[in-house]
Amino acid sequence: MEKELENLKEALRNELAETKKEADILNVKSKYVGKKSRIFELLSDLKNMSVDDKRKYGSLMNVTKKEMEMMVSDALENLDSQSSNLFDDTIEFEKELGSLHPITIVAKEVTDILKRMGFTVVSGHEMETEYYNFEALNIPKDHPARDMQDTYYLDNGMLLRTQTSGDQIHSMERFGAPLRICSPGRTFRNEDLDANHENTFFQIEGMVIDEGISIGNLMYVMKLVLSEVLKQEVDIRLRPGFFPFTEPSYEMDISCTICGGSGCPTCKNSGWIELIPGGMVHPNVLRSGGIDPDKYNGFAFGIGLTRLAMMKYKINDIRILNSGDIRYLENFRID
Repeated sequence: MEKELENLKEALRNELAETKKEADILNVKSKYVGKKSRIFELLSDLKNMSVDDKRKYGSLMNVTKKEMEMMVSDALENLDSQSSNLFDDTIEFEKELGSLHPITIVAKEVTDILKRMGFTVVSGHEMETEYYNFEALNIPKDHPARDMQDTYYLDNGMLLRTQTSGDQIHSMERFGAPLRICSPGRTFRNEDLDANHENTFFQIEGMVIDEGISIGNLMYVMKLVLSEVLKQEVDIRLRPGFFPFTEPSYEMDISCTICGGSGCPTCKNSGWIELIPGGMVHPNVLRSGGIDPDKYNGFAFGIGLTRLAMMKYKINDIRILNSGDIRYLENFRID
């Protein structure tokens, strides 16, 4: 028995010495210490041996098996060491630098501007409850406003958020008032895809709650953000809008930078792009967030980051931004 065990170790040592690849070592391992190996057969036969033989050979077999497994492990480590020495770090090669996505660039620019104005950046949940996405925002069940947002409902009873506005409620519950927050993130709607609509797009929610807030404060923030991000003079128009979570509500449009306001498919030939909806926070929304509307008021706005990126970089088709086409992303590299 002792002689056979020594022969097994010697045979394993010789075969490992001839191996050059990891796959070859693993094949040798299977042959000598696998479930169909001779050492495995000997260990399986222990149960049929006498008590004296078990005592005599059992320990020796286990020690031999461990030694053979260690030989295989050493062979694998040596192979790794040899492979690492093959790398020649003196060879010159072309290095391609990555680039930030245009929406990422715009989101950072907007959040940097708002942070300088005292806003805190928060993040919300892409999978949301109906309560936070609709009901807490003054959009009860069967409200007509729900028809404006084709929603992806999930089997677990939740939904993919259609807007970042739910972060208003989460933030009010968490921080109370006064409050200044902004929340960039991805939103989802079952849209028909065209040059100006996608089923996945990015927004940033902004909210200020304090005493004595006016619509003038909202206008100042929106104009400042647009002028600094776009870095050019743009025509702006403010028109009445309707959002259940603000009252009064407004739509801020900018002159389409793609066509210069003359009309194109991106702006649906109107010359204008709807960019920043907003208004004064509805008292019911303040109540949902646990804030007394008799003491505090505030404004809220949502910037379409996807559309803002299109206006900043003059991208004429929203579908480009979700295409993952590196040829387009290379145009936005930041050194």
